[in-house]
Formats: sequence, structure tokens, C-alpha cells
Amino acid sequence: MSQAAVLVEDGNGVRTLVLNRPEKRNALTGAMYSALAEALTGAATDDAVGAVLIQGSGGSFTAGNDLADFLASPTLSADTPVMRFLHALATFPKPVVAAVEGHAVGVGTTLLMHCDLVYAAPTAHFAMPFVSLGLVPEAGSSVLAARLLGHPRAAAMLMAGEALTADAAEAAGLINAVIPSETLYEHAAAKAAALAAKPRAAMANTKALMRHDTPQVLEAMAREATLFAQALTSPEAKAAFQAFLSKGR
Repeated sequence: MSQAAVLVEDGNGVRTLVLNRPEKRNALTGAMYSALAEALTGAATDDAVGAVLIQGSGGSFTAGNDLADFLASPTLSADTPVMRFLHALATFPKPVVAAVEGHAVGVGTTLLMHCDLVYAAPTAHFAMPFVSLGLVPEAGSSVLAARLLGHPRAAAMLMAGEALTADAAEAAGLINAVIPSETLYEHAAAKAAALAAKPRAAMANTKALMRHDTPQVLEAMAREATLFAQALTSPEAKAAFQAFLSKGR
């Protein structure tokens, strides 16, 4: 099997994107964001692809950004890999399904808000510790979290840094269902294939109607990116990053 950090597999009308960096709990690098953006952009216009499935490997979804890699290029302009990925995901015209096992931290949780169906193993753990790192929300989560979860729970996650278990995430409406770990990926793949098999135009129009406020979400993403980039260079963020990175040494 390829050792690429993002595996792209097509079959049954589904493009499966596997985050494949298990030794780092699939923490995302710039190269991984680029690969994901390219795979989504290609799938958007590929008639053979009717849906996309995103999953992790090695028992984790993703631990979020690889901080060391991220700090090596602390910019968030529209042409950076992370922003290209987030834009491709937010504007993707076909159904997106996610299968979550283990850690879903930072962007590992916020990207799920752009997915259409999300299934999680009992081991799943959802957290958005941006403020604890001296940062602000990203991926449109400053708008989407409150819409999906309600303001009190969104504030608990985004401001207080509280995490959700899989059961709590299902109760909150962040995910569709908790699925046993041994059947999670099979279940998610079957759901994605079922969506891919439905009439394509009707599916695309339905998603477009449901996501009619995408322009407003993209505007929120741009506002977040500006503040996020500023926060990256702040003393409090630098101190938080240093403390975090020191734990791994």
C-alpha cells in the first residue's frame, strides 16, 4: 500500500480520502491539505464520482493541524493549502460523508460541519481548543457551530474548550450516529455509495438548496482567517505552541 499521507481511492461511485499519517494521529500538513484540495476539486467535476468519503487511519480521524508544519508557514491567504482545501470542501457540490474514529481535534471537528453525513465510533473525541492555543475558530465554525449545536454548546466547545464524546456529539447533532468500531468504515462506505447511486442532478440541487448560505459561510471563513493569522504571531499563541510542542519532546 502507498505510504502517501493522503490515500485517494475510487470505487462504487465514491472517492474515499484516507488521512494516512497514523504515527502523528493523522495531523494535517500543508502537503496533506494540498492533496485533499486537489482530490476534492477533481471529484467535483468527475462524472464517475457521486460522493466523497473522508476517514482516518490507525484509530484516529485527525489530531488537527501539525503545529510545527503550520508554524513554518503561518499564513492563511486564499491560495494557501489549508484555505484551498476548506474552500473546496465548503463549495463541494456532491455529498460528503465522514467516518470518525478516535481524535477529531480542531479542523478535525470543524471540517465535519461541511459534511452531509457523519458517523463515529464510540472512541471518537471531538474538540476545538482554539482559544486554549491563543487562536480563533476556523473553517466557518464561528457560524456553523452555533447553527448546528446551539449557542450554549458551541460556546462551551469554542470558548471553554470542552470536548464531546461520540454519544454527546450524536445528541448534540454534530454527527448522525454512533457505529461500532468494527463496522464503522463499512457502514460509512455503504452510505456514501447509496448517495452516489441516487439521481445526480436532484442530489446536487438538494445540497445546493440546503447550503444556500455558502457565500455567508465563506465570508465567515475569510474573517476567521484574518484573525487566525494575526493570532498566530501573538505572544500568547507562541507560548501555548511552545508548551504544546515541548510535551512531545
